[in-house]
Amino acid sequence: MVSLNPVQIFSRGAEEERAETARLSSFVGAIAIGDLVKSTLGPKGMDKILLQSSRNDSIQVTNDGATILKAIHVDNPAAKVLVDISKVQDDEVGDGTTSVVVLACELLRESEKLISQRLHPQTIIAGWRKATDEARRALTEFARDNGNEPEKFKEDLLNIARTTISSKILTQYKELFAKLAVDAVLRLKGSGNLDAIQVIKILGGGLRDSYLDEGFLLNKKIGVNQPKRIENAKILIANTPMDTDKIKVFGSKVKVDAISKIAELELAEKEKMKDKVNRILAHGCNVFINRQLIYNYPEQLFADAGVMAIEHADFEGVERLALVLGGEIVSTFGSPEGVKLGTCDLIEEIMIGEDTLLKFTGVSMGEACTIILRGATKQILDEAERSLHDALCVLTQTVKETKIVYGGGSAEMLMADAVYKVAAKTPGKEAVAMESFAKALSMLPTIMADNAGYDSSQLISELRALHTEGKQTYGLNMDEGEVADMEKLGITESYQVKRQVLLSAAEAAEMILRVDEIIKAAPRKRVPDHRHH
Repeated sequence: MVSLNPVQIFSRGAEEERAETARLSSFVGAIAIGDLVKSTLGPKGMDKILLQSSRNDSIQVTNDGATILKAIHVDNPAAKVLVDISKVQDDEVGDGTTSVVVLACELLRESEKLISQRLHPQTIIAGWRKATDEARRALTEFARDNGNEPEKFKEDLLNIARTTISSKILTQYKELFAKLAVDAVLRLKGSGNLDAIQVIKILGGGLRDSYLDEGFLLNKKIGVNQPKRIENAKILIANTPMDTDKIKVFGSKVKVDAISKIAELELAEKEKMKDKVNRILAHGCNVFINRQLIYNYPEQLFADAGVMAIEHADFEGVERLALVLGGEIVSTFGSPEGVKLGTCDLIEEIMIGEDTLLKFTGVSMGEACTIILRGATKQILDEAERSLHDALCVLTQTVKETKIVYGGGSAEMLMADAVYKVAAKTPGKEAVAMESFAKALSMLPTIMADNAGYDSSQLISELRALHTEGKQTYGLNMDEGEVADMEKLGITESYQVKRQVLLSAAEAAEMILRVDEIIKAAPRKRVPDHRHH
């Protein structure tokens, strides 16, 4: 009598899912993730509210793909892959985080149909690879480059900024914010160092009260009785404790036989502090910015010396200050000659809304600037900052790689069209896979149209007909709900972003499609711990 139980290879509690089921659970997970962010695509996309069930129940309202996906915890391996590509897209180029996930999801949706028609995954992958190459070639061939003509290029940048912003919360003031972002990025003079652009969020006012300010703002107060305004500032940036006016002799207990002894201890402490302050003043600085707190006594000493002392500038603030002012962060003060002080022309207090901020004008890193965002609620400010960050990233990318393509679904349609044409000439089963790839590409403009409530099948068939005729700049005019020439409307996107979306999505979808088995390790058993009893 042969037992019918299969041989147990894996330890107890481990699970495996084989071919069909494994693939299905991958597809289901990935498609669910795609459907989750799908509705945020395009200028008429909707937002999501993310509730974090932590102690403070913080709320985020956002339509940034990467932000939404970071916030959800997924168990499904394929879904994790999609979450990762949106992160990578965010780090690499900063925008297109939703598109990349939606494209990968549509590719998998197509491959699910092909597999049910008994096409082998490797055949599909081979077809997709050809399709990806063709799509990339078409995109690159179409890309325009105005990098050598500053005037035209600036117009491109403004258009790209407008397009990026039009699918975000800032859309009603897109002129203002597009200009803000382009000005800030052009100040960088191609260095692409986004650290020099600081974004400060200040509650109150409306989004339209946001503006760009030259120089650097620090959200801190000046110490008591210290000068409120300093010209030709020489700034020592430090990270050092300034609190020895409390007795701290390594946590020891001190027994004294008379009160006067305590006074002596205190005096010794004060002398030590005074010595430290003098060492700091020996650097010839007239502004001292410290990352840690500065207590009353040293503050008073600085005031007597006519030095502006700013305490507790958070770490990012200090790092950025050092970068912008061209100084170094110091923590010991023994050798003043070797220390590089930061410099700027003027430090003064300014008021924005209810807040007092310090403004550094004429900093040594000329490209530094600060964008002040105003808004009615914390959530609006956060989302505005995310949207602006996307725009800034895309613009710095475009300054490096000056090629552009057109938006409104025209780039996707153009790639789809190229793939359809090659598929028509390809014999064998790969052609079917290539067509599915083209279909997935043309789903992006379809979803954009659906999100606005337009008749997508009508629009997309019109669009496809136009592209087949070779009118490659045509896309969707999302305000009117009709097909239009994107070049005339100035709806421009960065070539770099589009290329990254295509390649990442194709790679991720291919990776998920290759899976034919999912093995979950057995969970570790918890051994009761007897040591503490």
